[in-house]
Amino acid sequence: MKVAITSTGNSLESTVDPRFGRCAYFAIYDTDSKAIAFIPNPARHVEEGAGPKAVQQVASYEAKKIVSGEFGMKIKPLLDSLKIQMIVVKDPEKKIMDIMEMLNH
Repeated sequence: MKVAITSTGNSLESTVDPRFGRCAYFAIYDTDSKAIAFIPNPARHVEEGAGPKAVQQVASYEAKKIVSGEFGMKIKPLLDSLKIQMIVVKDPEKKIMDIMEMLNH
């Protein structure tokens, strides 16, 4: 299963980005193959609609879950309609590798 994790950078040492729609990167992690790819978020600089554009990006990678610090109000119904689960991480120090480990257990 593919999981999108909002990331402040493009390494396993990067922390979870608290902003879904305006995160710097999406770490796309495949829990089956253990492969990870860091994709720059093209929606982070748009004036309006960053959240829905980010949802389109994540959906295009066939992610079934998204891990982020927070989600905007417009995002939940959109993700529900796509059957993508939201996972909120409140710890700003959590690194991408910590989230990967959590997903493996």
